[in-house]
Amino acid sequence: MNTNTPRGAMRPDALQGKRILITGGGTGLGKELARAFSAQGAAVHICGRRQGVLDETVAELQLSAAHGGSIESHICDVREAEQIEAMVEKIWQGGPLTGLVNNAAANFISPSIDISPRGFAAVRSTVMDGALFSTLACGRRWIEQGLPGSVVSMLVTWVWTGSAYVLPSVMAKTAVHAMTMSLAVEWGKNNIRVNAVAPGPFPTEGAWEKLAPIPKANVGAASADEVPMQRFGRMAELCNLLTFLQADGCEYLTGQNIAIDGGHHLAAPSTFAALGKLTPEDWAEAKSLVRGRAEQEKAQRSAG
Repeated sequence: MNTNTPRGAMRPDALQGKRILITGGGTGLGKELARAFSAQGAAVHICGRRQGVLDETVAELQLSAAHGGSIESHICDVREAEQIEAMVEKIWQGGPLTGLVNNAAANFISPSIDISPRGFAAVRSTVMDGALFSTLACGRRWIEQGLPGSVVSMLVTWVWTGSAYVLPSVMAKTAVHAMTMSLAVEWGKNNIRVNAVAPGPFPTEGAWEKLAPIPKANVGAASADEVPMQRFGRMAELCNLLTFLQADGCEYLTGQNIAIDGGHHLAAPSTFAALGKLTPEDWAEAKSLVRGRAEQEKAQRSAG
C-alpha cells in the first residue's frame, strides 16, 4: 500500500485551521485519511468502538501531524444517535468542526438469500444510520451558528450499478447517496456542502480480507484485471481527493458523488458479479475463513 503523497499534488498546509471528524477513523481508509489530514494541519477527531485501536492510532499519527495538526479520539458507536450527539457536543465545546467524513462502514459478501435480519441490520445501522445521525448532528450546529461546513461520505460505485452478493451495503450506501443529493439542495443556502466519494479497489487491512476471503477465486475486489488502469488505487490518491473536498477553494461543488476507481465501474459489470461462479462449497469455505478471522481478532482484543 503506497501512502506517499504525489509530489506537488497538495499544499503541505492545505487543511491548516480545519477541524474534521472522521467516523470509523481508527483503521483502514479512515486511519489513512486521518494521517493525511493531520499532516496537512487539520485538528482531526476520529471515533470508533475499540479504545485500544483508537489509542494505537492516535499514538502513531501524532508523529506525522504537522502545520499545527493534531489527532484526538472518541469512543462512539455510530449506530446509536445518542452517542453521536454526545460526542459531537463534546467536540464542539473545544470549537466547531469545519468538516465531517462519514467513513464508518460494515460489509460482508454473501448470497442474498442467506442474509439474516440481524446481518442486514448490522450493515444498515452502521452505514446509513451512522451517516445520517452524524450529518444531522453537525448540520444542526452549523445552521444554528451560521457556519459553513463540508460533509463527505465514503460511498461506492455500486450506487449506480448495483452489485450482487453485497446487498445490505448496496442498499445502505444508495440511501446515503440519496441523502447527499437531498441535503446539498436543502442546505445550499447555509453554505454547507454535501458530497461523496466512491473509491474503487483500495486495499486495506481487515475489510479487504472480508470481501476477498477466497484468494483462489481471484474475482471482485481481489482482482485488478478488470480495472482499465490495471492496478489498485494508491492511498495518497484518495487522500488528495478528500483533502480537496475539505479544503477551501471548491465552495461551489456540492451534491456530487465522485468516483475514483481507475475507470473500473465503467468497464466491469459490477464489483462482485464474478462471485456467481462460486460453488456452495466455495461459499462455505469463505464463511469459515471470515468467521475464523473474526474469532482471532476477538481473542487478540481480549488478550490486549
